[in-house]
Amino acid sequence: MLDLRELPAERTTPYATMADFVKTFNEEMRSLYLLSFLLTADHDTAEQCLISAMGECEEGTGVMDWPCSSIRCAVLKQAIRIIMPAPEHADIVLFVSLKGPARSAENEPFAPILSLDAFERFVFVMSILEGLSDGECAILLRCSQRDVMMARVLALKHQSQMDGQVDEAMQS
Repeated sequence: MLDLRELPAERTTPYATMADFVKTFNEEMRSLYLLSFLLTADHDTAEQCLISAMGECEEGTGVMDWPCSSIRCAVLKQAIRIIMPAPEHADIVLFVSLKGPARSAENEPFAPILSLDAFERFVFVMSILEGLSDGECAILLRCSQRDVMMARVLALKHQSQMDGQVDEAMQS
């Protein structure tokens, strides 16, 4: 007869189990939803993305990775699949003045991020907020590292312009 007290307290397998994923989803739900929302810029699409990511993780248990990073990667992949962000391939894009917000989000706390074009928003979230390298972003977004670098420059420029507009509004 097996005595449960003899079982090791530590996990003996390096693989993430379904229980690990469920626990991580429960603990990280707000953070995962926010990631999904910032990528998709839409609440309904963010929900769809998160549900799809959960399904992807369920099918891929046995992944030799910490569940949180696997789940975040699944959210990124699902958002990319849903939105299909693509870079603009014109070299002059860095010299073009930035257009206004893509959508009205005045009362939205994440308005500066949500107002970015889809590709710039993905690059900003993935590289600045999630800390992925240019190479990792390029692989996931199926573009060149140069496209990633250009989009990040544009996104940061846009962010600084939005900060300036907020400062001006507060002084008025």
